[in-house]
Amino acid sequence: MSAVIVAEAAVTRRGPRSWTLVLGLVLVGIIAAIALISLFWLPFAPDDTTGTRLEGPGATHWLGTDKLGRDLATQLMIGARIALAVGLGSVLVGAVVGIVVGLIAAFASSWLDDTISAGLDVVIAFPVLLLAMLIVAAQGASLVSVILAIGLAMSAVVARLSRVLTKRVLGEQYVTAARTSGTRWPGIVVRHILPNIWPTLGVNLALQFGVAVLAEASLSYLGLGAPPPNASWGRLLQEAQGTVITAPVGAIAPGIALVMLVIGVNFVADGLRDVADPTRRRSR
Repeated sequence: MSAVIVAEAAVTRRGPRSWTLVLGLVLVGIIAAIALISLFWLPFAPDDTTGTRLEGPGATHWLGTDKLGRDLATQLMIGARIALAVGLGSVLVGAVVGIVVGLIAAFASSWLDDTISAGLDVVIAFPVLLLAMLIVAAQGASLVSVILAIGLAMSAVVARLSRVLTKRVLGEQYVTAARTSGTRWPGIVVRHILPNIWPTLGVNLALQFGVAVLAEASLSYLGLGAPPPNASWGRLLQEAQGTVITAPVGAIAPGIALVMLVIGVNFVADGLRDVADPTRRRSR
C-alpha cells in the first residue's frame, strides 16, 4: 500500500514539472519561429516609413505603425531575432569565461583560489545591468558590444557556481581513482568534471538567458543597446512611451513578447532542473 502511495506521489510531482517544461518550450518556440521567419521574410522593409503615422492594426499593418510610419509587426519580428541573438551570445560568452575561471579557481592553490573567489564576490555584488552599462559605455553601443558586456557581466555567477561544483566533484572517489591511475588533469576535466557539473550549470545558464534578454531590453530602453535600424524590444518600448494612450499596441506588443520569452525560458529552466539534475532523479 505504501508503494502505491509513493508511486502516486511521484506521478503527481512529475506531472506539473513536465508540463512546465512543455509550456516553456512552446513559448520559447513561438519566439524562435518568429525570429527564424524574420531571416527570410518580413512584411515590410525595416526602414519603410510609407505607412500612416500611428495607424491602428489592420489588414495591411497587422499591429499598426509607429510614430514614424514603420510597420510594428516588422519591428517586432526583428526584435525577436535580436533578443535571441543577445541571449544565446551572452550565455555563450558567460559560459566560456565563467567555466574557465571557475575551473582555474577550483584547481588553484588556496591563496589563488581565495583571491579569485574574492574578486568574483566583488563582481557579483554589482547588478548585471550596471556592469553591462559600464562596459557598453566604454566600448560604444553596438550589438556585439551588448553581447560581450552582458556575457562578461554574468560570467562571474557562472564562475562561482562552476568553482563550487568542481570542488565537489574533485572530492569524489572516482576522481581520486582516476588521478591515481595516471589520468592527466585535462582528461579528468573532460571525462569527469564537465559531465557531472553540466546538469546544474545548464539550468543556471538557462536562467541567465532570461537575465540577458531583460538586460538587453533595459540597455536599449536607456539608449545603450544596438543602434537603429536594429529594432530591439526595449527600444520599441522607449519609443512608444509617449504614445501609449493614443497607440497602445506599440507598447503592449513588445511588452507581451518580452514577457513571453522570459517566462518561457524560466519554465524551461525549471523543467530542465527536474529532468537533468541527477540528484532530483535519485530522490524520486
